[in-house]
Amino acid sequence: MNTLFLAAAESTGESGVVQKIVETFGWNPTLFFSQVVSFCLVAFLLNRFAYKPILTVLEERRQKIAESLANADKMKVELANAQAKAQEILTQASQQATKAIEEARAAAAKVQEVETQKAIASASDIIAKAKQASEAELIRMKAELRKEVGRLVVTTSAKVTGNILTAEQQARLADDTNKQLAAN
Repeated sequence: MNTLFLAAAESTGESGVVQKIVETFGWNPTLFFSQVVSFCLVAFLLNRFAYKPILTVLEERRQKIAESLANADKMKVELANAQAKAQEILTQASQQATKAIEEARAAAAKVQEVETQKAIASASDIIAKAKQASEAELIRMKAELRKEVGRLVVTTSAKVTGNILTAEQQARLADDTNKQLAAN
């Protein structure tokens, strides 16, 4: 084989350089082929037991990453949907609360109106009863006043005339006084 290299070197005109390299490094075809076989065997074993499993693991990781990214996108969409749904629920709850407040205000206004009417009716009843009581008291006081005025007139007349008045005279004088008071 050395002769092949030497022949190739002679045809190109660089025979001295090639021969010097072959002598320095000592090219041995048997060793060269055994090293090529060893290299191929190691390359095959590494490919089979190291490189392919690593590639498989890397491919699995790539797929997991792709799935994770897809899941993350799905989660973003689901989160956006959930937020939209939550916002919708909050809006509905707010509307319902507003409606309930308005209904409560309306009911309170009705109750207030009813209670106001009751209070007015009660006050009217109290005023009417007070007027009746006042009128009854006025009538009683007038009657009492007539009696007292009649008694005073009788007493004063008896003192002025110096006579003792009879029961009949006293009754007549009281009647006259009452008639005059009633006329005024």
